[in-house]
Amino acid sequence: MKRLLLLLFFIPLTSFTVVDSDVYICKSTGAKKYHLTESCRGLSNCKAEIGKVKLSEAKNQGKTICGWED
Repeated sequence: MKRLLLLLFFIPLTSFTVVDSDVYICKSTGAKKYHLTESCRGLSNCKAEIGKVKLSEAKNQGKTICGWED
């Protein structure tokens, strides 16, 4: 049992990092959501251009994930 505890103690812990992936947004002034796929049904109402941005950029703009994808 002591060996098992010592072994677990010495196994390095891995750190998890979130990858800044690409997401899709509607570039209209009132758009409030970002989408994981360009074919998301939430983007079907977009009358403006659909753009691809980094997730961090979408969040910095105050956008939240689309309700169809959470």
